[in-house]
Amino acid sequence: MHNNYYFLRQLAPALTRQLAGFRVVTCFSQEKDELVIGLTNGEAEYWLKAQLSAAWPVLALPETFHRARTNSVDLLPGLLGKVVMRASVFLNDRVLQLHFQGDATLLFKLYGPRPNAIFRPGPAAPAELFHQRYTADTDLAPAPTEPLPDPLNPLRSYPALGDVPPRYLRTHGYDAADAATRQQLVQDVVAQLNNPPQFYLTAIEGKTRLTLLPVGEIEQTLPPDPVAALRLFVPLTLGRRAYETELRQVRQLLEKRAEEATISASQARTRLYALEHTAGYRQTADLIMANLTHIPAGAAQVEVLDFYQNDQPRVIKLKPTETPQRTAQNLYRKAKNQKIETEQLQERIERRETEALWCLERLEELAAITELRALRTWRKTHELLPATKTQEAAELPFKVFTDSGYTILVGRNAQNNDLLTQRYAHKDDLWLHAKDVTGSHVVIKQKAGQPVPEPVVERAAQLAAWYSRRKNDSLCPVTVTPKKFVRKRKGAVAGQVVVERERVVLVVPANPFERVGG
Repeated sequence: MHNNYYFLRQLAPALTRQLAGFRVVTCFSQEKDELVIGLTNGEAEYWLKAQLSAAWPVLALPETFHRARTNSVDLLPGLLGKVVMRASVFLNDRVLQLHFQGDATLLFKLYGPRPNAIFRPGPAAPAELFHQRYTADTDLAPAPTEPLPDPLNPLRSYPALGDVPPRYLRTHGYDAADAATRQQLVQDVVAQLNNPPQFYLTAIEGKTRLTLLPVGEIEQTLPPDPVAALRLFVPLTLGRRAYETELRQVRQLLEKRAEEATISASQARTRLYALEHTAGYRQTADLIMANLTHIPAGAAQVEVLDFYQNDQPRVIKLKPTETPQRTAQNLYRKAKNQKIETEQLQERIERRETEALWCLERLEELAAITELRALRTWRKTHELLPATKTQEAAELPFKVFTDSGYTILVGRNAQNNDLLTQRYAHKDDLWLHAKDVTGSHVVIKQKAGQPVPEPVVERAAQLAAWYSRRKNDSLCPVTVTPKKFVRKRKGAVAGQVVVERERVVLVVPANPFERVGG
């Protein structure tokens, strides 16, 4: 109820007592949706901080405030020097109004969806809006009269009650009462709201609320001092909201990583099972070599007795344009690659299952953390801090991966490849690309005086293979060279370059959604 009409009715006279005679000396904003006003009477200072966001509008009254040296902007210059006369509230509305000498006014419209601050230098002067998109607020005015009584539904007689009084009434038998009793219950509640003996910090549906009625799970009972109540409620609630937001973010992150790791391990197991329970390339090559004398030239297939399967008949497909010896040679080469793939699949299963278990263990620990400071310390310990604005900017316009402290950039399309190679890559960065096929340009950002470790090169090569036409190959050759040996011919199409010096590595294409070490 911190924005409710009945609370603002308590706040307005309290502000009048504390602010009358104070002069505005500063008015600025240093965060989105924030308006800060500093006042003084020559001996003391007073601060008003209006948070005018749609998600949670609130008027805070911090006892001190330190303006940042940067990223702040002065606002409402006509308000400077104005002396406060009194504060008032619109009838049955969530609008608090400060009145200044010279008939200037400042309105705080604390509507949930569309909060705003409206400064009117005088009765005939045009209004200045904090949120200029709400142009209708220039004509904001109080309701002219009280609503008419509704004997059938007494709650409608008081449109400013909000959601807390009906909750309170329901716990006191309102729903089962007759019409006369309902009328009396509502009048009693309104009388209590007009002159509350106490304020309450309470939890309603998991959210901390400041109320004038004992509703929900009451945490603290406060004296009916609205200024003191706001000074306690606002920072407490902001801290809890930040905790809940960060807790939800880190939980979602861990759940997503655990799910991705589990799926990746399952897919790797499925692939490994298929490799281990189907006829391998080496077995097929052995059968071809054992039956060379029975294979006619140009045959498209041959039926042999498979001595690996108790001499069961087996049909082997052949290429008519290729000799059986050449086919067997290629199969032996693929068998070697298949062995590498099997080893990498086993390593991937172990790594991804370990990661999934790590995430689940962290989720269990998370359940015991109940304070924002402890949560942030825990996130830092486990390297689960949110990305900074600088880090987020670094993710654009390329895909970004890290491995052992090295940043790996991957182009998104042909034009993006040009941008990466021609503008973002330093001459000593390593440049990679799947050989002889279309694909993304990949760049490993160098560290001065440090050669890129081979495991990092291999990881980047796996990404280059994945983001290419060879992503489904068992092995993919990848070009690796310093960027200074990559140039673009005049008139070449987007993404097309010439590599003057290179080495080639063979890697298994790697799923880009797998976590890389950092």
